[in-house]
Amino acid sequence: MARTREVYFYDYAADFGLSGFAGTLCARSNLRLDEPVVLDIAESEAEDDDHRLGADARLLLESPLPDGVLRTVWLAAVRRCFDPAEEGTDTRSWLDAVADLCPPRAPERDPYELRSLDARRPAVPEEELRAAVAAEVEAAAAGLELRVAVPGIVPALLRVVREADADLGLRLFLRALKAYSVPVGADAYDRLFALGDALAYPPAAVHEGLTVRWRPLDPGRRDLPHGRYGLPALAAALRGTEWTYEGTPREHIQQVADDGPGHPPGTYAAVLLDDAWRILDSALPGEAVGLLWRTAAGRLHVLDEDDFDADGRAWLEQVSQVCHAHLAEVDPAYAPYLAPARTDLTEEVLREVREAVHADAEQVRGVARVLEGVVTAVDPDLGFRLLLHLLDTYEVPVDEARRARHRALADRLGLGADHAGASGGHAGRDG
Repeated sequence: MARTREVYFYDYAADFGLSGFAGTLCARSNLRLDEPVVLDIAESEAEDDDHRLGADARLLLESPLPDGVLRTVWLAAVRRCFDPAEEGTDTRSWLDAVADLCPPRAPERDPYELRSLDARRPAVPEEELRAAVAAEVEAAAAGLELRVAVPGIVPALLRVVREADADLGLRLFLRALKAYSVPVGADAYDRLFALGDALAYPPAAVHEGLTVRWRPLDPGRRDLPHGRYGLPALAAALRGTEWTYEGTPREHIQQVADDGPGHPPGTYAAVLLDDAWRILDSALPGEAVGLLWRTAAGRLHVLDEDDFDADGRAWLEQVSQVCHAHLAEVDPAYAPYLAPARTDLTEEVLREVREAVHADAEQVRGVARVLEGVVTAVDPDLGFRLLLHLLDTYEVPVDEARRARHRALADRLGLGADHAGASGGHAGRDG
């Protein structure tokens, strides 16, 4: 049966509760940490509206877990920087002192907030969550036993998950991984992130401080997690003139190339570089490249004092340089390469692009032939993503039959939901 759960990301930007408190202590491990100091920090956290700290302590106190198990998971979470036993007290008594400093209190909510939170509240059955979290602990057992300098950590974590609370067990498990820099594979990271998402954690509660063995960069990856990417995303970021209030062209390139916390370093730069390279290496005339870019960016009639993108090929060279610099910084071993073009879908994409000749928007009609050239001479995948972006940018009506074909093509190209869900959805990224 599903319990009523909190929408954590609404109240917290990073880790919280007992696991967040453990992280705070780890960060202060070079300072004196005796029981009075630690309790002062706990009281300060509670006063800063971490109402979950006391709730977590009470969950453990109300569980049947013996003191030895509680001490084991706590020592792993704080990298042994504070041990209640060294202060002459047992872990239960210490947790009781923490709970006393954090009296139960719910945040004050107005009716609108409550309705909004109820609509987003996770509904994960506890038994299902216990099984999923226990599976992750067991999968990480070898790394935990090798690196965590606290004997018995795996069975102790499993008991917290199964006999106390799976949500808290997941956060203490993550904290132990972070405290001892236990590496996790990309598949395990994806599962842990999905669990955090299902429990409405702020993303940083999972990714911040976690050591991940990322997959090798793949410029052909298309199921990217936040929004669109590559040249359509850059065109959206630099659309018209409003972008000038938020930075220089180079800063906008960097923003689109950045992956954001918790994602494989270099992924977005690799796909943006892939898009730029494909056009630079093609036989498309420079005038056509400029027309394509300025149409996609809604800059056909913009008079720009710096004229930064007047020459389309020179502009894409700038994009390429920023991506190269970013990749050299985040993944020095990566040697950029072009992913194989999806030529098997050329005719199907071309049929959709040719309909752009009849679009209501003059701007889309004006660039339709260039877009055909992208599909036939550059890459159907890039041509299709640019088509969706243009339809969205110029609000071209798309009937349901055509929309269904777009969804089918997006699915075959492996595009994420932001592409598959519409002919185009919003072309920007959530960042």
